[in-house]
Amino acid sequence: MTIHFHERLHINDRNLCRLFMQEIRGIYTDLELTAEELDLLAMPRRSFTVHFPVRMDSGKTRMFIGYRVQYNDARGPAKGGIRFHPDLTIDHVKDLALLMVLKCAVVNIPFGGSKGGVVVNPRELSRNELEQLTRGYIRAINNFIGPFKDIPAPDVYTDEKIMVWIMDEFERIHGAHMPAVVTGKPVELGGTKARHYSTALGGIYVLEEALERAAVEKTTARVAVQGFGNVGKNAARLFFERGYKVVAVSAVEGGVMSPDGLDIPAVVRRQEATGSLLDFKGSRNITNQELLASDCDILVPAALSDQLHMGNADAVKAKIVLELANAPTTIEADEIFFGKKILVIPDVIANAGGVVVSYFEWSQNLTSNYWKEEEVLQKLKHIMVSSFNDVYSACSEPRCRMRKAAYLLAIKRVLDAERLRGNL
Repeated sequence: MTIHFHERLHINDRNLCRLFMQEIRGIYTDLELTAEELDLLAMPRRSFTVHFPVRMDSGKTRMFIGYRVQYNDARGPAKGGIRFHPDLTIDHVKDLALLMVLKCAVVNIPFGGSKGGVVVNPRELSRNELEQLTRGYIRAINNFIGPFKDIPAPDVYTDEKIMVWIMDEFERIHGAHMPAVVTGKPVELGGTKARHYSTALGGIYVLEEALERAAVEKTTARVAVQGFGNVGKNAARLFFERGYKVVAVSAVEGGVMSPDGLDIPAVVRRQEATGSLLDFKGSRNITNQELLASDCDILVPAALSDQLHMGNADAVKAKIVLELANAPTTIEADEIFFGKKILVIPDVIANAGGVVVSYFEWSQNLTSNYWKEEEVLQKLKHIMVSSFNDVYSACSEPRCRMRKAAYLLAIKRVLDAERLRGNL
């Protein structure tokens, strides 16, 4: 198993919480929420801290701290990732769990929201220590998770191998095969086909619905993609295959640009061979900041948070910003884009394809009825397009601020579920 790290570890979604809190003030007013409704939304249903021992390779035992927050499960079992990060706090986990509630509600899948993880720097652990840490954490929380309680998934610095360890430890404790306890597994052990590119493709499905409304032809649309990890690389590849002109891509070290469009398969081959995007034949090298200000129609931030901010938002020339990263746009940039009539398709819907396909994996695990890749893609497209249309219809303003509309729709759905259960 290989885990790649930046020199500095990042938690990329704190800005998303800030954006949510800014929009939520207006939403509370629009919905005329009661004190009871506000209280219900303001507090997680369950949150807990666990302390558990791990036998290290040295033979010594080290204690670790883990968290799990199940924010709301009115619409279905809680759903949310497990992250291993040295800066993890219970307060931040609560924020992320609330955002999972909203994301699942926006795309209208029958899940609530949760989040969890362990306070650890995985760079400091051997493979064996990482496995023992994972199994120890699951032993500590196993009574609180399960296919009909709370279903974990990969998150920051966790991957499909760690999901296998989670499943295996949970099944060992409970003495039964229960693959639906976790999603993000390899296909060979109940994972779903198309999962590796589902986030990117889900975003493209949403974008194409927006392009139809804006009467923009995808064959003439110029795309710039910031970030060339799993999501960004797959997004660039899919854009190229679907006939878009991808004029710029970038990674940590910088990127390349060609006004005539880049041959993305060739760019990928070069990166895999050399470890860099730079000096690609027929293009010029650019910085990440130059990419964000490039002459394009569609800007796709698919890297870290806070990339679009007060210092560079005025320079953005794109007509549409498709947020495949978590929280790439600061509050100030969001205001600037609204003033410039740039359509921002927010991450809460744009990058929800991953959790949608996680829902498919869970459903297939429960029934042992596994779908072909074409069927997965068809179902993903239906949910993403329907969700975009729901959000777009929820815009009450003449000019749609989609972030606020998405939060508004999500809160309505959660509160409707609570009322039907008799909790309000």
